[in-house]
Amino acid sequence: MSIMKKLLNTTMLKLFTLGLAILSTATSLAQDQFGGLALYTVRDAMAADAKATLKSIAEIGYQNVEAAGYKAGKYYDMTPEDFKKYLTELNLKPVSTHQSDITIDDADVMFADAKAAGFEYFVVPVPPMGLFKYYPETKTMGMEGGAENLANILTTLGKKCEKAGLKLLYHNHDFEFIKDKDGVVTIDYLLENTDPKYVNFQMDLYWVTKAGADPVAYFKKYPNRFKLWHVKDMDDQGRFAPVGNGSIDFAKILENKDLSGMKYYFVEQDMTFDMKPLEAIQISHDALKKIGFK
Repeated sequence: MSIMKKLLNTTMLKLFTLGLAILSTATSLAQDQFGGLALYTVRDAMAADAKATLKSIAEIGYQNVEAAGYKAGKYYDMTPEDFKKYLTELNLKPVSTHQSDITIDDADVMFADAKAAGFEYFVVPVPPMGLFKYYPETKTMGMEGGAENLANILTTLGKKCEKAGLKLLYHNHDFEFIKDKDGVVTIDYLLENTDPKYVNFQMDLYWVTKAGADPVAYFKKYPNRFKLWHVKDMDDQGRFAPVGNGSIDFAKILENKDLSGMKYYFVEQDMTFDMKPLEAIQISHDALKKIGFK
């Protein structure tokens, strides 16, 4: 065998071995990844370096992501198509997107962008179009316009969303579970006065608990309406905490996931206080498997 042939065979063998190593690493990563992360948790890191942060999220072991960074037709300064492509490279799945600035007029454009990015769910995270209110003096949240008005807006958006091939969800905080000035519990009104063909819900387990309500009771009263969950714990001061570092009984809630209609769940921690967000999401991810989330 000539020297040239030997070199060629050696080179081919090295390339083949390298290819197997890359494939093995990718397969191993895919097998180890599970669970979802709401990118709002790492919003500052995403703003500083979105690609590096997403790589870290994949390395921690998350598989599904929920965006919260849409602006001027882009997700984290990437076109919808480029964002989807980069997530695919990391074996991350774009499941849902939070877009609070949606209006009736720009809904079609936003839905088209969300579809192009590969999302399945479009989440309205607060009452849109100026209805959401934050009261700094009491550090509480609320809304104007009433539950009926919000239900009508969500229905209009939901029909447009369904036409675009997406599913519209509304995300709760605590105020929707408390009677408004007219004695109406907003979340109940929305559940009872929206068509599940067009409008369903993302339940934030922390905020339901914070409001003094029982997630399981809502699953029983309104089965199959809560397609996504936000999973974050509550410490002894009532603050946000990594999953497993608080008092919420996730195991009991998880037993009723089929009743709720849950398809995906996302770790979210609005504030991590003296802990870095990437550290907090690592702790939460480690706890997910122990609790029984898959």
